[in-house]
Amino acid sequence: MGSDHYFSASPASPENLRRIRVSLAGRDVEVTTAGGVFSPEHVDGGTAVLLANTPPPPPGGHLLDLGCGWGPIALSLALESPHATVWAVDVNERALDLVRRNAAELGATNVNAVLPQDVPDDIAFRTIRSNPPIRVGKDVLHGLLDTWIPRLAERSDAWLVVQRNLGSDSLQRWLAASLDRSYSVSRAATGRGFRVLKVRRHGTPPTGAIDLPASGEGDLA
Repeated sequence: MGSDHYFSASPASPENLRRIRVSLAGRDVEVTTAGGVFSPEHVDGGTAVLLANTPPPPPGGHLLDLGCGWGPIALSLALESPHATVWAVDVNERALDLVRRNAAELGATNVNAVLPQDVPDDIAFRTIRSNPPIRVGKDVLHGLLDTWIPRLAERSDAWLVVQRNLGSDSLQRWLAASLDRSYSVSRAATGRGFRVLKVRRHGTPPTGAIDLPASGEGDLA
């Protein structure tokens, strides 16, 4: 991609549309991807680990895929929860166009693929699922999570997948230190060099300190 990044707002690289076959929500489907977006050839390893190690999404309400790329997480949420409203959020306009195209082709009419500023401020999310853009840098990443995780509804979870050698453990520590006591942070699974982090927003702030589990990870076969 030259100087392009998948988190560029308007990639300058050739679009090079391509069709790939993938498995989403237990279905073998064909989707369209393109150059200038994240992982255009397949569902990347981190996203695959996330999809394999998260529970079924809530059946209704608002669900968020943060940093959606061409849409594997958002499309999976939409297919699994057809009565929910799925928000696929990215800064990459080409990625958003691909999500819209793929959602229409799969009959997923419950997907809104939008820029971050186009999500209404009064929406609270029943779940957030994300393979966040670690390579944007720590400050930008922390600002991103500081913005969106507080928009979890009470008694709801965010699930983040982060490569171990790109700072998953330090991100877990930062989340635990920066969020208030109405949240808990734990490692839900590990596999293929990735960690799945779970952030839980509780109904009311607990009266005591939150103990992060030292173990209890799920291992992939």
